[in-house]
Amino acid sequence: MSEPRSYTAVEAKIIGALRARPNDTEVDELAVAVGEPHPHVAGTLRVLADLGIVGLREETVTEYQLGPKGKGLPSGMLPERVVMVALAARGRIALRDLEAATGLAQKDAGRALKPLESKGFAVREGGDLVARGVLAQGQTPELMEHERLVAHLAGGGSGMRPALSAVGIDVDRALAELEGRGGIITTKERRRWWARLTEQGRALREEDMVVRQTVTALDTGLLKDGSWRGVDFRPYDVGLASRRLFPGKEHPLRRVLGDTRRVFLDLGFTEVTSPLVESAFWDFDALFQPQDHPAREMQDTFYVQRPERASLPSAEVVRRVQRTHEDGGDTGSIGWDYRWNRAIAERVVLRTHTTAGTIRALADNPRPPRKIFLVGTVFRREAVDYKHLPLFYQVDGIIIDEHASFASLLGTLDAFYRKMGFERFEFRPGFFPYTEPSVEVFVWHEAKKDWVEMGGAGVFREEVTKPFGCSVPVLAWGLGLERLAMFRYGLESIRDLYLSDLAWLREVPLCR
Repeated sequence: MSEPRSYTAVEAKIIGALRARPNDTEVDELAVAVGEPHPHVAGTLRVLADLGIVGLREETVTEYQLGPKGKGLPSGMLPERVVMVALAARGRIALRDLEAATGLAQKDAGRALKPLESKGFAVREGGDLVARGVLAQGQTPELMEHERLVAHLAGGGSGMRPALSAVGIDVDRALAELEGRGGIITTKERRRWWARLTEQGRALREEDMVVRQTVTALDTGLLKDGSWRGVDFRPYDVGLASRRLFPGKEHPLRRVLGDTRRVFLDLGFTEVTSPLVESAFWDFDALFQPQDHPAREMQDTFYVQRPERASLPSAEVVRRVQRTHEDGGDTGSIGWDYRWNRAIAERVVLRTHTTAGTIRALADNPRPPRKIFLVGTVFRREAVDYKHLPLFYQVDGIIIDEHASFASLLGTLDAFYRKMGFERFEFRPGFFPYTEPSVEVFVWHEAKKDWVEMGGAGVFREEVTKPFGCSVPVLAWGLGLERLAMFRYGLESIRDLYLSDLAWLREVPLCR
């Protein structure tokens, strides 16, 4: 025959308290009766319920609370009641003096006039508010039901419907009187738990219950005298309800940017930076983008008025880029067959892509092998919709290596997206003025049931690399990061990343 189960002191107290109560007992009331914290009692009840000793019943109840407008009421009085008290004492108040006489804000004092006049308690005569009815006799009418409800809650009374009924407040009538006056009373659904002893629990006799000491931690005293063998260690129930805490944490988009940096650093890349305000030379010309390309138009690019002109690199570098545009220079290309204009290259823009930074890095040191990446903001005149913004983040990267190939480019992008937690993506042929061959990266958006473009990639053309003294293959890519964040966090619109939605920011988990 197995030994009888031992009980903790709290279990014994709960069983004893429930034995003295024939009806269901609310857990809050039970916690007070046994003198233990509510979470401890709730966790112990779950253990006893699993043993079949206690039965638990859950009930969802509505709790009425003061809303934002109700919390600011002086002494729990609505504005019209405050005016009533002042008007009963004076009989007549100049409207211009109403705020001083009542202590109400101008807006609240103004709101009090309509209900007073509609109920016949006051009338406006010229510039005065004059008492009528009982107010003219120096008396104030009895509190209406909604006023009683507000005063009860302002005084710290329970907002549960049974408790309100117990003090004679007709909740439905009070709410009807408050109809159209939102923000004074709000409601919140709460779960209440009720406990009772089962037949098995009532069959337990107090003299048969072996009560053992319960401790929360093992200390040196228990170890020295060996008393740890005769105690029970209280288990931790991580599922218990508790006060929610919202610690400070990184913004979700900042976390995506940090993860992006971490992935490329783990893959052996070196991070570089570049200016947000850039010359058209580095943003366009160095990438073999013709000077009449539509992307350079004002409707696509943000141009800066001051400074009016940007400085260009050395005369030799500029000459080689100019020749490449005009006739191909030493690249074997025929170029764009037009006369290159230095003034256009000197124009100042907000960088339209972070590729302006990676081409700067290539120009600084074109010798292989090198793996470089850059994360930063870019600016474009985009129409705002669920996947476009005029300011957004990109990650650009290049690999300078004599053994680099198009296959290794796709492998690098594959590794990046998998490390960022994505499984369903694909590469489609694309076109860019500065890469050949080129691909566009698409990721499947489950909520939209559609493929969404994430960026472009390819192998830099020789017209891009040779003017800067690089004669080996250079793999390059530029990928949007807001869309990636949008997918990770299940957002339907890219704009949600920049809205100050505190409720969403609090709920976003710190880790995945």
